[in-house]
This record gives sequence, structure tokens and C-alpha cells, in this order.
Amino acid sequence: MWHRDSDRFRLFTRRALMLGAGKGLLLTGLAARMYYLQVLESDRYRTLADENRISHRLLPPPRGLITDRFGAQLAVNRQNYHIMIVREQTPDVRRTLEILNQIIDLGPGIIERVERDVAKRRSFVPVTVRDNLTWDEVARVGVNAPDLPGLIIDAGRSRDYPEGPHLAHTLGYVAAVSEKELNGDPLLELPGFTIGKSGIEKVYDLALRGKAGTSQVEVNALGRVIRELEREEGESGNTVVMTLDLELQRYANQRLSRQESASAVVMDIHNGEVLAMASHPAYDPNAFTTGISHRLWNSLVNNPYSPLSNKAVNGTYAPGSTFKMCVALAGLESGIISADQRFFCNGHLDLGNARFHCWKRGGHGWVNMHNSLKHSCDVYYYEISQKIGIDRIAAMANKLGLGTETGIDLPNERSGLIPTKDWKEIQLGKRWQGGETLIASIGQGYVLTTPLQLCTMTARIASGKAVKPHLTRDHVAPDGISSRQNEEFPDLQISRASLARVRDGMNGVSNELHGTGYRARIDIKGMELAGKSGTSQVRRSPCANARPPVFWTTMTYHGNIAITLCLLPLPRLKIHAMHVQLWSIMAAVGRQSQPRLSVTF
Repeated sequence: MWHRDSDRFRLFTRRALMLGAGKGLLLTGLAARMYYLQVLESDRYRTLADENRISHRLLPPPRGLITDRFGAQLAVNRQNYHIMIVREQTPDVRRTLEILNQIIDLGPGIIERVERDVAKRRSFVPVTVRDNLTWDEVARVGVNAPDLPGLIIDAGRSRDYPEGPHLAHTLGYVAAVSEKELNGDPLLELPGFTIGKSGIEKVYDLALRGKAGTSQVEVNALGRVIRELEREEGESGNTVVMTLDLELQRYANQRLSRQESASAVVMDIHNGEVLAMASHPAYDPNAFTTGISHRLWNSLVNNPYSPLSNKAVNGTYAPGSTFKMCVALAGLESGIISADQRFFCNGHLDLGNARFHCWKRGGHGWVNMHNSLKHSCDVYYYEISQKIGIDRIAAMANKLGLGTETGIDLPNERSGLIPTKDWKEIQLGKRWQGGETLIASIGQGYVLTTPLQLCTMTARIASGKAVKPHLTRDHVAPDGISSRQNEEFPDLQISRASLARVRDGMNGVSNELHGTGYRARIDIKGMELAGKSGTSQVRRSPCANARPPVFWTTMTYHGNIAITLCLLPLPRLKIHAMHVQLWSIMAAVGRQSQPRLSVTF
């Protein structure tokens, strides 16, 4: 009996020891695991817990300012009031919106849009009802707040262009990010964030955006914000200083506003700074930042004078007689003709069975280069173009900046067209004809240029340098701004004698009796102008949509600036009267420029 109990006790003891050892191992493993999780891995799990509790949110940075050369603000950020609704705080969303619509005008379709947005989001997430409230509207909503449960008025920032249409084509505008523009940058996904869509706003968008700020907020399991823990404001974008002179820009716009459709460019011939660039008619860029209506958009798109297009860089037109300066230089540089060589103009030139007329029906008689520019004799250029050929003319045109993009810091610049024999063979599959050279020599036919290209051509003739136009005073890049000071342009590789001859002819146009621009001369010493006017016409065109006549004038002004003006379509004036009007506008813009030059340069 005693032995049996002793065996049973030993068995129990062994089992107890084994069970105790198992429990000890289990507790040791559990303690080790707890030590690992709470001590060794504490930082990791603290971070995971914080990520569940703390939400990191981006804050949109203030967009950089844009100013003119003297510091006048052209694009700024203004305070923008907007109204939002929180679904869980209002018993009836539609009823609240209907009451709000009686207090301030919400516009068509807004109530339906808000109802759709509210249904897609959590009940505590605010939904924007309307942006850009005036202070009067804010006050009215505030007074009626007891009747508008769930509505919140918040303040933000929106882009504003104080000059409105005056600088629409150069500044451009900002608008909401489209789905195609999303590239993975979280800043672009922020509600209400805007980016540059055209003009300087688009070209320097990255530099103007700035760096986003951050906000740390504590949220519950549903994502509701409980409190803000930390906030770091973003860095404002760079300030972009343009070469434009606001006063001169206003004046150019004011003079062009009397025309149906027109464009003007004013440039410093020494450094390529564009002092004014106007395109008429224009549009108000503020309409795009606040959300343009379908009615206004359709009126802009269907306007036959293309207010959305910057004619200075996007419009290509036949340059007419302003192209003769290029042909004259091509002839002199070829060595085939001289400036004193004369050709007889009897009012036309026959080539095969075709007759090419001069604008002056009775002809100009014997004409040298100086008088050919002064009187704008077409037959003279027919003669020399036959001798030098289209390819030499094209090479000189390219050297003067025609037929290729100037590189101006604006989007969608067009290159125009300077034809050659090879171009026609490749593009049209036809051989070049001699008569086409004659037509091209007076800036018509296939020849197409932009107003900016003609202004660049004039600046290069005046300076002898390969001047390139630009709209900002400094080099602007996403990572910073660097100075353009002491930037030099290469020599044109055109002899000074040839340039002097052409400049002399341009001087004769406006300062010698019977010059085509003589009636608009400026009889003030030191303020004389020199230039060339041109007329492009469509005659006997079988096309019902043939382009109307286009008038140009380019000039150098007191050795400092180049100006190009394009008016289209032709108002109901005789050609001579139109030339006088053009030159008077040019002279007026030149007079306005001169006082500014003493300050600017």
C-alpha cells in the first residue's frame, strides 16, 4: 500500500515538474516577446500607432508674384472667401441650399452638384458650395447663419490680375488641375489647387508654385479631425520680374483698342528685353481663375478676331514690304548687286507669260537701293531676287530670325515659314518656279512671319547682333533665379557696310520727303524714327476664306528700340490713309517709349 502511494506521488511530482517547466517556458517566451515588442520594437509600433492617430496633410503654398520691370504688381494673390456645407450638421441639405440661394445667387446647377458631392463623401467632410464670395455676400450669409445650419465660411487665396485684359496674353492665367495633368505630385491633388495654363504662368509654373507646407492633425477611427497638433506653412513661390513696362503696355493697348484686330511688340534692340507686347482683342484672365461660364467661353471661341490667341507669337501673316529689308541685305551680302546699282521700274516686270506689278501703276523710274526702300518699289526687288535666288533670300531671313522660333519664354510660339526650293520639293512635291521667287521678294506667297519675328529682325538689323527676345529680367528656373546681366549676343556675320545701307534706306522712309512714312515723322532732334511699312494683299483668290490684307510697320527708334505693328483685317480706308494711320500709331508709341528709356536703361 505504502509503495503504491509512493509511486503515485513520484508520478504526480514528475508530471507537476513537467507542467511547471512547460508553463515556465511559455511565460519566458511570452515575456521575451513582450520585451521584444515593447522595448526593442517600441519605436516602430509607436510610429504605426501615430499613423493611425495622426494625419499628415499638405498645405498649398502662396503662389509667387509677377511684377513689371519697375515693381508694379501684375499677378497677385488675393483673399478668397468660399462657403462650404457639412452634411451631418444640417437636417436637410437641399432645403438649406435653397434658402442660401435666396440670400446669394448660387448659379445654375450648383444645388444638384453639391448634392452629388455630399453623397460621395463622409457626413463630416465639408463640401464647397461656392467660391469667390464678395464681402457683401459674406455679410449676408453671416446675418442669416441661424437659418443655415451646417454652412461654413472659410477664407483662402486665389490668383488675381489687376490689369485684366491688358496683359492677358503675356501673363496667361491659372486654373484647376485636370486629370491629364496629374503626374503623381501630391500637391496637384489638393482640392482647389491651380497651375499655370498659358503665358508666363505656364512657362514658369514650377518656379511660381513654391514649396508645400504641412499640417499634423489628430483624427479618430472614422477620420474625423479632433485637433491640429503641428503646422508648418509652405514657402512662397519665386517672384518673377518681367521686362514689360506697365505704362507703355497700357498705352499700346489703348492705341490698338481702336482697331478691330491688331498686335504690337516693343523691344530693346541691345538686350532683347520686350518692353510691351499687345494683342487685341483680348480677354480677362480673371474669368478663368474663378471658373469661366459656358456662355463667355463660347463667345471667346466663336469670336472671329480670336481674342484667346496671342497674335504677336501665335499669328503668322505675310510680312509684305517689310521683308524687303531682308532681300536687300541678301543681295548686298551675295556680292551680286551693289547698293548704288539701279534698276528701271515702269510699273511692272514680265517673266515668261506672267506680269508682276509694282504697287505704283506708273512706275518709279530708275531706282537704287536707298530709293527702293524709301518708295517701296516692288520691281526693284523682283529684279534682284531673280539674280540672287530664293535660297540666298531664305538664308538671310533665317539669320535675321525669320522662319524659326525666337525662343521667347511663351508657350506655343509659331515658327512662320521661309520657303526654299528643297522645302517645296519635300512638302508639296513640286519644283520651285521663278515667279514664286518674285512674289516672295515682296513678302508674299509662301512667306509667313509673326509680329515678334519681324520685331526681332528689325532689332538685329539695328544692332548687328543676333538678339533674342525675352520677357523676364532674370533667368528663371524651378530651383532659383539667376541674373541675365552682361549677357551678350553673337555677331550676325553681316558686314557693317551692308547694314548701314539698309538702315539708311529705313531712315529715308520716315525722314525724307516722299518717303512712305514721311507724314508721321517726328521732328524732334534725338527722337527720329526709321522703319519700313508693308502691305500684304490677296488678289483674285478662288478661296472664299482668303486672308484679308495685313499691314505691318517695323522701325528702330533712336537706336534703342524696335517696334512692330500688325493690323488686320483692313478697315475701310484707302491704302495710303491706312499707312498714315499705322505710322501715326508707331510714332505715338515711340514718343511714349522715349521718356521711359531714360529710366529703364
